[in-house]
Amino acid sequence: MKHKRRSRNHNLKWDKLDNTAQLFPVIAREGMSNVYRVAVRLKEPVDGTILQVAMEKVLPHFDVFRCTMRIGIFWYYFEENVNPAPKVKEEHTYPCMFINPYSNNNYLFRLSYYGNRINLEVFHALTDGNGALTFLKEITYEYIRLKHPELGSTVRNSLEVETSLDTSDSYISNYKKKQKKTYKTQRAVMIKGDKLPINQFAIVHGTVFIDEIKAVAKAYGVTINQYIVGAYTWAIYRSYLNGRRSEKPITTAVPVNLRPYFASDTNKNFFVVVSAVFVPEKDNYTFEEVLEITTKSLKEQINKENLEKLFSYNVSNEMNIVLRAVPLFLKRIAIRQVFNASAKANTTTVTNLGVIKTADSYSDYINGFEAVLSMSKGQNIKMTVTSFKDKLTMTFSSSLRESEIQKTFFRKLSEDKMNITIETNGVYYE
Repeated sequence: MKHKRRSRNHNLKWDKLDNTAQLFPVIAREGMSNVYRVAVRLKEPVDGTILQVAMEKVLPHFDVFRCTMRIGIFWYYFEENVNPAPKVKEEHTYPCMFINPYSNNNYLFRLSYYGNRINLEVFHALTDGNGALTFLKEITYEYIRLKHPELGSTVRNSLEVETSLDTSDSYISNYKKKQKKTYKTQRAVMIKGDKLPINQFAIVHGTVFIDEIKAVAKAYGVTINQYIVGAYTWAIYRSYLNGRRSEKPITTAVPVNLRPYFASDTNKNFFVVVSAVFVPEKDNYTFEEVLEITTKSLKEQINKENLEKLFSYNVSNEMNIVLRAVPLFLKRIAIRQVFNASAKANTTTVTNLGVIKTADSYSDYINGFEAVLSMSKGQNIKMTVTSFKDKLTMTFSSSLRESEIQKTFFRKLSEDKMNITIETNGVYYE
């Protein structure tokens, strides 16, 4: 946080929200929290008291998390939070619930634990999954050091060398001026059904060996991510559309981490969303046909030039002098209208956080990572993908009582000779 806020307290730092973050406070509410979870599973039960100490030691290093949100005349903004760290609690609710800052010492994240698992839940305005993982890993390292003092001098007693504390806005520093809108918002298939009660949703984790899914993807001539998106699209096509044609496409939103493309190491949001589009123009597509179409759709969009166009158009609106002078209450109306239109353009979301690596000194204490997405307007089912060591975990979150899409997806993986371990939060058995 580089700027000084000129206000009643001249000593508090303040910072702008990044381009993506400006959406989330406008649309957040109960039932659409815009909170996501990243979690780490340890090889032993978590001690909540030690976890609290670990978080309190790490938090002062991370300006992105050590803040609260304020309402300005023209924009929301972050202000340094000098309150005590939020309380670590044992999990007793469903994941990704709305974070009420007033009951959380004005922080926009929460840390909880359950059994062997440490859960970090983050309001998306703060950062994306990559930024959250950086914070979670450092808390985990500190927890392991406190829990296992016998490690002693064999580990660093501070943040890892590769841990970034960068808080720069990489959207601003990388955008190109005068970009035109390059994407359309065609109405997509909406997955509807009998809804679970508000704030309750079903979680299904499916874990496979990376070597197995890599071999299957290679046999189809695609990457692991392309295979997963294709299989998920296939599951929706077969179990929701029953293999029939549709004028509306099945459109899967796929967030792309921009850091590797633009040499960024920021802890703020830095991603754009592309879409894998499949229009069922006939009946009874084969899996191979669906996979070919969705893969082609992704390949056409995931390149540096197109990704740059996508976020540069959004940033150019933010930088427009006339739009900047519009009061926040009017901006809120416009942002909601744009969001409501774009929300109808996606059927679902697949977020792949990639291969998660940890410092060697701590990896033997860690079983794996997982992530959970909350629901959003028009999307009643979503998926995340995480990889750690030799395993890959795919996590469905859904606000629907039906689970046929998830079953069809994992059935396809099983048909492709993958050994799958399934774990749920029990909602489908209640």
